Amino acid sequence: HILLFTCTLITFIYLEWIGILVLYTNHKGNFDCASGGVLHSYLVVLLIILAAIILSLCAIVYVSAQGTITNPGPRRSIPALVYVRALLYLPELVWACLGAIWVSDNSRGCQAAEVGAVIAAVVASWIILFFTAIGVLIVFDPLGSPEPRPEVYDPGTRNLESNGSSQLLYTARSLAVRAWESRLRLLCCCLPQDDSHRAAFSNIAQLFSSFFSDTDLVPSDIAAGLSLLHQEQDKMEQCRDPDDVVAHSPSSPIVSLRALRNKAAHCMQFAMAAYGWPLYVYSNPLTGVCKLSADCCRGRGVEYDIVGGDHLGCHFASILQSTGLQYRDFIYISFHNQIYEIPFYVALDHKNEAVLVAVRGTLSLKDALTDLSAACENLPIEGVTGSCYAHKGISQAASYIYKKLINDGILNQAFTIAPEYRLVITGHSLGAGAASVLAVLLHSAFPTLRCYAFSPPGGLLSKALADYSKDFVVSVVLGKDLVPRLSIPNMEDLKRRILKMVSNCNKPKYQILLRGCWYEVFGGQPDDLPTELESRREEELSQPLLGPQSLLQHSASYQSLASDGSPSHTTHVPLYMPGRILHITQDGPSRSYRAEWSSEMAFCSILISPRMIADHMPDAVFRALQSLTQDCSFPLCPSSHSNSHLNVI
Repeated sequence: HILLFTCTLITFIYLEWIGILVLYTNHKGNFDCASGGVLHSYLVVLLIILAAIILSLCAIVYVSAQGTITNPGPRRSIPALVYVRALLYLPELVWACLGAIWVSDNSRGCQAAEVGAVIAAVVASWIILFFTAIGVLIVFDPLGSPEPRPEVYDPGTRNLESNGSSQLLYTARSLAVRAWESRLRLLCCCLPQDDSHRAAFSNIAQLFSSFFSDTDLVPSDIAAGLSLLHQEQDKMEQCRDPDDVVAHSPSSPIVSLRALRNKAAHCMQFAMAAYGWPLYVYSNPLTGVCKLSADCCRGRGVEYDIVGGDHLGCHFASILQSTGLQYRDFIYISFHNQIYEIPFYVALDHKNEAVLVAVRGTLSLKDALTDLSAACENLPIEGVTGSCYAHKGISQAASYIYKKLINDGILNQAFTIAPEYRLVITGHSLGAGAASVLAVLLHSAFPTLRCYAFSPPGGLLSKALADYSKDFVVSVVLGKDLVPRLSIPNMEDLKRRILKMVSNCNKPKYQILLRGCWYEVFGGQPDDLPTELESRREEELSQPLLGPQSLLQHSASYQSLASDGSPSHTTHVPLYMPGRILHITQDGPSRSYRAEWSSEMAFCSILISPRMIADHMPDAVFRALQSLTQDCSFPLCPSSHSNSHLNVI
């Protein structure tokens, strides 16, 4: 990260230095104004300061590029160079202040180019200082890299050492949690700092500090590890038999996939509509604004009485356009959005004879905080044996909607109008997770309900609840979507695999990153780099990964490298995707879509791919479902080249 940041900084400062040098050379040091002598001295000293800064940054870049990720020895002089660069901030700050004073008081009579050059230099200096300060606030680690103390074997002092170590560990964890809380408050400074947000910041900070506490990797190390892991996964995929087909879960009943794909595509329209006008305009860039403009500018009429929350007419208009429903078909619409409280709407779907509840996915910073509140929360359900846990943030969001539907009589009103209809719940991403938990909460009262969850988060329900939901929840996942594979155990496994990759690669980090960028943009054959631990001596595993001062010396993730492929031990309760899982992939040269039942074990690891984010987008999921609905080239029964028990579209 030092290398990448410093290269950008050198470019910026070098351009500034060239501009000042051109100005000074053109005037040959003579400036025709009352304060020309002061300006001459200012520019000369500024050129010297900038030259010293450029030289120090070039030295940092050169030294940072030495060695490998796991061999920091050639980079041992980096701290001294960073201190030299930090000392240069003092004259840079002083000269920026003097330049501002000269422009405001003594620049009269000087040419506009001269004054403009000084203003540009002052502004550039303040920009550099500002972003440096912000960067330090965000990435500063209060734990540092303390020098390990030699072990003391005196039996008389062993208990004292143990108590001191425990206290030191507690203090370190508290500092790490407070550091993450400060970072979250800084990044979310636009949000109100009330009790609910402070509690969310605390929960997320504890999760992050626990996850990163046993590693000493910087962002560029992680990027290099992800690049290596992506190429390794592509090599494994190329070696896999293309005729391999994953069987559906034995506990999943065989249903008509022809009917299921039509219902899923239909429900996906309602899940997309819950995002309101932003997704509608994104999906219809040429006509969306024109279609919504009339309704957005229209005054609030009687028909808008069903709209709760912020009363945003543009959202309501986009829902009408996306679903094709009429005003009278909507029972309730809420655009209210707070942490653990997400928008949803209830409508009558006459085509499928259903009372439909659609929950919105992540669209705001408050939704992101709900997503990140990933600790386990107890969710007892009558009739379910075993441990019943769920994702805390999503469980609370579902409980909020549950109380609105039941306590406010919204569902009672809907079924009073259409008593013969079935309850259907749907959503995408965060909305899919909340819809699934809501379905679990409502299933005892509405035994015939169905839930269609599109791209739900992977770490959602405990095993007992996930199995319970298979009778009434269908999860739809597209390709290599990241979110259905996101869970705390999967992230721990990803961390272990990244450590494994970087510990076995003997290339400099900048070469890995450059090669990785080329591979992501232009493709080609993956690098044939060592990835297995058998190439390393067993005793090497007892050494810390990043040098004698690394926190990895006592890292559970690093120690797990000693066992080939074994996941690191973690105290986190494993959570799974809800219901039965319909996995949509693209096969063959034609890239036609194919859908098949899958099991939760197929999503127990994170796949690195350029499509991992694109496959999560709601419009991509909808296009895939539409393609399946229109494409009749694939069999709707078990395929001819697979076993008869496979149900494939």
